[in-house]
Amino acid sequence: MDWIFGVGNKNKNDPKNISQLLGAALPPPGSEGAPNPPSDGGGGGGNVAGSGAQTAYRFDSTALERAAAAAKDLERSKHAGQAFEAIMAQEVTKRKEIEAQARAIEGQIEESKVRQIRAQHEERRATLKEEERIQERKSHLEDKLARQRHDDQLAQSRKSQEELLRMQEDSVAKQEQMRKASMEYEAELRHKNEMARIQAELKGKAQVDRENRDLNLEMMREKAKESRETVMEAIKTAGSVLGTAGNALLSDRNKLYAAATGITVAALGIYSAKNIIGVTARYVEARLGKPSLVRETSRFTAAGFLKHPIQTTKSLMNKPKDPLEGIVLKPDLEARLRDVAIATKHTKKNKGYYRNILFYGPPGTGKTMFAKSLALNSGMDYAIMTGGDVAPMGREGVTAMHKVFNWAGSSRRGLLLFVDEADAFLRKRSTEHISEDLRATLNAFLYRTGEQSKRFMLVVASNQPEQFDWAINDRLDEMVEFDVPSLDERIRMVRHYFDLFVLQPSFDSNSRIKVEPDIDYGAKCEEIARQTEGLSGREISKLGVAWQACAYAAEDGVLTEKMIDERVEDAISGHAKKAIWETDQKASSYKSTGSTAV
Repeated sequence: MDWIFGVGNKNKNDPKNISQLLGAALPPPGSEGAPNPPSDGGGGGGNVAGSGAQTAYRFDSTALERAAAAAKDLERSKHAGQAFEAIMAQEVTKRKEIEAQARAIEGQIEESKVRQIRAQHEERRATLKEEERIQERKSHLEDKLARQRHDDQLAQSRKSQEELLRMQEDSVAKQEQMRKASMEYEAELRHKNEMARIQAELKGKAQVDRENRDLNLEMMREKAKESRETVMEAIKTAGSVLGTAGNALLSDRNKLYAAATGITVAALGIYSAKNIIGVTARYVEARLGKPSLVRETSRFTAAGFLKHPIQTTKSLMNKPKDPLEGIVLKPDLEARLRDVAIATKHTKKNKGYYRNILFYGPPGTGKTMFAKSLALNSGMDYAIMTGGDVAPMGREGVTAMHKVFNWAGSSRRGLLLFVDEADAFLRKRSTEHISEDLRATLNAFLYRTGEQSKRFMLVVASNQPEQFDWAINDRLDEMVEFDVPSLDERIRMVRHYFDLFVLQPSFDSNSRIKVEPDIDYGAKCEEIARQTEGLSGREISKLGVAWQACAYAAEDGVLTEKMIDERVEDAISGHAKKAIWETDQKASSYKSTGSTAV
């Protein structure tokens, strides 16, 4: 109904013009109510056009009247306003839909613009990346050409220098050859002149000797005669003097007694001086001299001071330090050794009796190192002897053993006597086949360690304590086992020795060692510690020395990660071979023991 009021014309079914309205109002031709065209008696063909025009302009107002009546009924209806508002609301809704469609189209246009801009940016970025890649290739080619040109210049310069050096060497060789020829010619002339001079001198001397032969013989005879007369005269004079003195001494008893007394006193003086000097020498040796069985000591000795005065002075000035400084052990073992150090320090301070301790375990686990540190921490001196030195002493072993304990007992500061590889001579006397000399030495050792001492502390170390004589075990007050390090201890050891032998020297400007910069030290040390399971502390310390040697052997002095891994693999394979050898040795020892028992 909106087209009636002229509000809108949105509906496609609404009439667009009056002809459509009239077409709708008029009934179609031939239908009921439609006017019939007039008939032509002459066949109707001559008035066809006229009848069509009349039909076009014929108007039926019935439909229009019905529409007008409906409009009037609508205006008179009480719902006319609501219908109008509904029509207006419908129109507003359609307008909003059109505006929304327009905004959607505008959004699509903007989105297409954004996509276009993004595509342009992507294309620009790709272009810049390609330009950058081209520029990089260009720089790489320019750098390559520059390096090649530099290498060519160096090669040309080296070639020129080599040519110049070769020419100089040729020139020097020619000059040297000419100089040698000149010297040879001069030497030949000098030799000829010398030979001619010697021949002339010999000829002249021979001629003079022939002429003076009789005169020389006469002079020789006169000298011999004079010498003989002088000797005979001296003999006669000495005999007369001695005879006169003997007669006078024998004729006077007082002089004879005085001479005998003088000779006796002189003999007694010589003998007494000799004995006094011997006793003094033995006393000095016992107090200051180092016994032959002691390999190493921190105690002051005159010989040690003369050999190493600075080192001896420093050792005397050293202050007590932490006994576990620089020693990496398991936590429970560290706690036990710290208790031993505290007890030893207070024993020394209160002048009590020292306890004898056994350190046992695999080699290279820190037994000797802790013994030295224990002595220095307690304010004592240490002395190290090895069991392998006792057997070769033979009959002198007993005397040497007593000298060691006499020397240890004379220490004013107290002495820690460390016996390394003690199982070499402290073997079981009942089952082991030992010599009589070694048995006597063992008995002397047992005699000197039968009671506790306030002068010295005995620390015995062994890899096989089960071989000790039962009397030795009776003299040991405490036993401490040193085992191979676990993973945590190996990590600490690897870091400690890597820092000691590699990192610290690399920081020194005068050192040749350098380290590859890309190495992660912490992760690398942990990796090495995991690989070196079963290695002792000494073997791990040797790894640090091996890394240092690799750096010294390198052309540029740089220690690389590959070098480190190679040395670790060598250490692991060497440890495996040692384990195989030890197993074979134990098996052969077991077989030999079994056959002997049978």
